[in-house]
Amino acid sequence: MSHGKLRRLAALLTCSLGLLLAVPTTYGEVASEGQLKAAYLVNFLKYIEWPGTRTTVNICLFGRDSLGPYLASYEGRQVGGRELRIRKVNSPEQLADCQELFIPETEEARAGAVLRWVDKQAILTVSDAETFARDGGAIALVRTEGRLQFDINADALNRANLKASSQMLRLARQVIGSVR
Repeated sequence: MSHGKLRRLAALLTCSLGLLLAVPTTYGEVASEGQLKAAYLVNFLKYIEWPGTRTTVNICLFGRDSLGPYLASYEGRQVGGRELRIRKVNSPEQLADCQELFIPETEEARAGAVLRWVDKQAILTVSDAETFARDGGAIALVRTEGRLQFDINADALNRANLKASSQMLRLARQVIGSVR
């Protein structure tokens, strides 16, 4: 294997470990699905480029979310040099400071309306509804073969003027649309 291939493999493994193993658990404890989803939400922030600069980064939770308790331990941490904040939102007016918006599967009936609220805004939309990426959201967390994976809708990222790192795109189960 060439030196360049080894470097790329090492970078991919580092990214994989960062995305998949950054769950705060004690030794020997198996992470719950909620902990895994929370870790994915936080780690997505490291692999997406937003326009402009900020000192904080906000994950907003729409509607009846179940991830708030799992994300609470991340509140105030530094992610990509920015302080992480977690907020609950229920209306378009509350989305102004959101960089990432989680729409739980329990709110799937309202997901289309929420996506229209954030259309063309620099907000990364994520859901655990399996068809979310196919339905216009940016990232869908999906359970397949007993594992939590994610699908990316590159067209949704482009509309939001967001850019996913090449490592993140390689780790996705599938990428829908064209990457710019």
